[in-house]
Amino acid sequence: MAGATEADAGAVPPADPAPCAGAIAANQDDNIISACGALIDNERTARADRLTALVGRAGAFSRKDQEDRAIADYDAALRLDASRPDLFNARGELWRKKGDRQRALADFGAALKLNPDHAAAKANYRSLALELERAGAQMALTGKPSFNCASARRPLERAICADAELADLDREIFAANAKLVRAAGDARQAEALQREQDQFIAARNAGFGKAGYDLKRAMQERLRRLTP
Repeated sequence: MAGATEADAGAVPPADPAPCAGAIAANQDDNIISACGALIDNERTARADRLTALVGRAGAFSRKDQEDRAIADYDAALRLDASRPDLFNARGELWRKKGDRQRALADFGAALKLNPDHAAAKANYRSLALELERAGAQMALTGKPSFNCASARRPLERAICADAELADLDREIFAANAKLVRAAGDARQAEALQREQDQFIAARNAGFGKAGYDLKRAMQERLRRLTP
């Protein structure tokens, strides 16, 4: 009897991939999650079918904004086949969506290592690298005003240099005003914009230290005027 049981068990056919494949072909996310999930959980599923099911379900989870579950499926898929640049790129896009830019960059880089001509990975890598470069530059500027604190002499300037929030406001005001002046339609408009900025600075300098004058509020209001 034992021999017959073993023979019967060996005769059990592999799991049927058709329902999962059909759901993927029809772009039916709920059915993909259900049918491909059953295929993934079946220990008799063939390796190639399991990989297809994992990638299909990962895509469905991604479209449903379930990033963690999608990433988990891509992890499992890459354990089955780490030669797929498209899987690294897809997982990288999810890491980027979650805000983990370092993991995203690593995945885009892995995709390009496998296929240097992978268009999506190449575009993602370039844009993310530029984003990280800009973020690094912004962090380097944090707490620094538009002027050199080493040469600050006025009490107002020293107060701005001593307060990171005020320093950031000063730099942002300077940059926003410069942007408006550059975009002015003609010289007369540019002069009017710069005159308004000069008037703000004069009023700020005159008001600092006087009773009732709120430097931070004045700077915040000026920035709001410059960036409607």
